[in-house]
Amino acid sequence: MLKRTPTGTWLPAWVPESTLTLSFLLVFCSIVQSATGGYDGSMLNGLNILPVYTDYFQLTPATTGLNTASVFIGCTFGTLVSGVLTDRLGRRPAIFWSSIITLVGIAIQTAAQNIAMFVVGRIILGFGSAVAGVCSGVFLSEAFPSRWRAWGVGLLNDFYYAGALIAAGITLGTGQWQSTWAWRLPSLIQGIFSILCIAILPFVPESPRWLVHEGYFEYARTSVAQTNSNGDILDPVAVAVYKEILDTLEWEKKEGRTMSPKEIFKTPTARKRLFIGMSAGPFSCIAGNIIASYYLGAELETAGITDSTDQLKANVVLNVWCLACALTGTHLAASWGRKPTALLSQILLIICLFIIGGLSKKYADDPANASSSLVYGDVAVMFLFQGFYSVAWTPLLYLYPPEVFSVRLPNFGLNCWATFYSIRANGLAFSTLALNLLACVFVYIMPIGLNNIGWKMYMVNGSWDIIIAILIAVFWVETKGKTLEEIDAIFEGEKHSSVPDVEQVRTGQVTLDVGAIEQQLHADIGLKYS
Repeated sequence: MLKRTPTGTWLPAWVPESTLTLSFLLVFCSIVQSATGGYDGSMLNGLNILPVYTDYFQLTPATTGLNTASVFIGCTFGTLVSGVLTDRLGRRPAIFWSSIITLVGIAIQTAAQNIAMFVVGRIILGFGSAVAGVCSGVFLSEAFPSRWRAWGVGLLNDFYYAGALIAAGITLGTGQWQSTWAWRLPSLIQGIFSILCIAILPFVPESPRWLVHEGYFEYARTSVAQTNSNGDILDPVAVAVYKEILDTLEWEKKEGRTMSPKEIFKTPTARKRLFIGMSAGPFSCIAGNIIASYYLGAELETAGITDSTDQLKANVVLNVWCLACALTGTHLAASWGRKPTALLSQILLIICLFIIGGLSKKYADDPANASSSLVYGDVAVMFLFQGFYSVAWTPLLYLYPPEVFSVRLPNFGLNCWATFYSIRANGLAFSTLALNLLACVFVYIMPIGLNNIGWKMYMVNGSWDIIIAILIAVFWVETKGKTLEEIDAIFEGEKHSSVPDVEQVRTGQVTLDVGAIEQQLHADIGLKYS
């Protein structure tokens, strides 16, 4: 049964009373957002293999890079404003408008008559996708119960490969066509994901943390109950979650913290937290998957597989494999932890890159006499590399930054503390901005690098990854199993709320005095509950 729920914005909501049903809707919202990016990467991967596409635009290595990388130009501009839009408009309305912008970009891209029009369409598409990605990451991290957050937010990037698989299958099917619809139809189908996202929004509530920050206390409490206790506002878990949010955000407002992006630069410690939180973006970009994500054809050619149909088939198989690895990685992040999962993945990536470089060099030295075992061995390690990348970086890219940016940091010399609700959206935006700036450069230079130095690109990338592994081991912190407010205790040993940890209340380890908490709420903000 659906219940009309106030949202504090112009976008209404009719929310299921069942928390489980609502969680599935949030997961589906996460999936369709993720699929958009995956579809785009795999679609361009497939199109770059199709002669009908490359001949239509008369592409050179430089213009191939421009057509492909232009989406990241839009992503860069999108991330510059995404944090502000997410905070000012509300989480759901920001997702709505960014999806509309994405659809406009897809329409222009599909109708492109020349490189300029194609690039403009992809810039607009990238702008909308970037804003939607930040909005969705923040919204889901704030809406999901802590015990499901790793899965709920991790899937925001896991199903990148579901979209990629769909695109790989479509481009494989249209690859035999001799008309421009061989590449226009895959482009047009990309809009389905944004349409599905818009269709889901009326059936999920607004973020309770955003509602409290905006002063909609009753709406926020309803949202907490819907996402944690089947709509029962007096359930102990719902009461504990709401009290934590209220205490933490009210303290922050008393300290004069705002939603300005300046908050993330305000103190030395805030800047340190910024660099830790935003590191997931650039680390995932530098790791090396851009070669296979956008230039699988060129990568396979270095291994000796040159037939375009075989390359398209490899693209399909690769995305099935990566989706399975991403889901496995999400399970590891939820049960084992974020930092160990990232370290394991990074070490395996380093090993794979050096093996790929060595095998590709052996093939390049004497391609005419290269054995089939050498060729397929190289391809097998390429596939292992993509799978190992997916284990950590796919789920953590949108899971880890919002968790880190939720913590409080000491303001040295003043003996006070600042919560980071006000920078969560802007912090995730900075992480995504760093990713897109690097991706814009890497996607452009990769075809040039592969063309000029071939196998040596893998050796260079492997060296970068060693540095990344060291930085993760030294600076990353573990965040699993905590609400966004409870993550504070990891850094300072206490939180700005008197209620026990939510997980202790949920598992029955601690009994919460709901009546006493109700009295505190009445005294603190004067709310009257029936």
